[in-house]
Amino acid sequence: MFGSETGVFKTSYAADMALYPLPVARRTMAFLALFFLFAVPLLFSVYAVTILNLVLIAVVGALGLNILVGYTGQVSVGHAAFMSVGAYTAANLIARLHAPFWIAIPAGGGMAALVGAFFGIPSLRIKGLYLAIATLAAQFIIEWTINHVTWISGGVDASIQVSPPVVFGMALETQRQLYFFLLFFAALAVTATLNLVRSRVGRALVAVRDQDIAAEIIGINTFRYKLAAFAISSFYAGVAGVLYTYYLGIANYEQFGISVSIDYLAMIIIGGLGSVLGSIFGAAFITILPEATRLFLKHFGGMFLSHGAILNLIPNIRLILFGSLIIFFLIVEPEGLNRLWRNIRNYFRIWPFTT
Repeated sequence: MFGSETGVFKTSYAADMALYPLPVARRTMAFLALFFLFAVPLLFSVYAVTILNLVLIAVVGALGLNILVGYTGQVSVGHAAFMSVGAYTAANLIARLHAPFWIAIPAGGGMAALVGAFFGIPSLRIKGLYLAIATLAAQFIIEWTINHVTWISGGVDASIQVSPPVVFGMALETQRQLYFFLLFFAALAVTATLNLVRSRVGRALVAVRDQDIAAEIIGINTFRYKLAAFAISSFYAGVAGVLYTYYLGIANYEQFGISVSIDYLAMIIIGGLGSVLGSIFGAAFITILPEATRLFLKHFGGMFLSHGAILNLIPNIRLILFGSLIIFFLIVEPEGLNRLWRNIRNYFRIWPFTT
């Protein structure tokens, strides 16, 4: 196993640009595919599959935000607002026109991309904290619009019930059925992102992130690529919003508040900026952390606190952990969980001949 990366020769450009050029990587991906397709639905409980479904949705949204923040260097704190655009676009199509999922999902992503590109226009003139304030304004503007325009949100409650997705004539109503549905779109998002960041567009986005003035000097249209980054990121957010709406069976603005945008920022910071794998790590970590904390306090909290104190602590411990973890990773390991994984992988690449 440890010598499986040696003796691999690339004789073509296609082999050099392959997603997984090494045999060990291809075998690992094949194992993971079989594990998630067969082992998880059979061995995991319904509760575990439910949490995993939330992770899969978060992976799609985190990938989109990482394209904008990690790969392009643009700041956004309005990611949840673009998720709500996709969610309500799809919800209206489903409720009023009975649109199938293969129309509702791209339509929700496309509308979110248009709105995201519009709010990305200020990125030509402003950056950093000022751009963050502009995207924060997008969060409030979109939220207000959804709440007050009744033909979008459906009335005072701003809630629209949606029917479950139908695939090959079967309505996906159980958590295990939705798992395969969400797994498909999460895998599609990961594959699309891996190919995007290796393409000409991805290299241009990285150039804009590293030094936008130098990128413009060498012929890169920085404004076009900044808008493209906002559009692509918002498309992912819109798709994540539609998937979340299908998951819950309802579109409601309370699901996409400013706290959700902060959650996604925490995902890419803790997972690792500018990393596809880091987005997956961060989405899994931030989604599972509240549940793990709740279970820990439920089973072991009585050793230190009273039952009433535990009930009061559970809603607040999540915010405390998020803030502490962000500070910890920014100080100790700015490249996040992805860097820790790379360190472990590099260690075993030369084990037992470590220096």
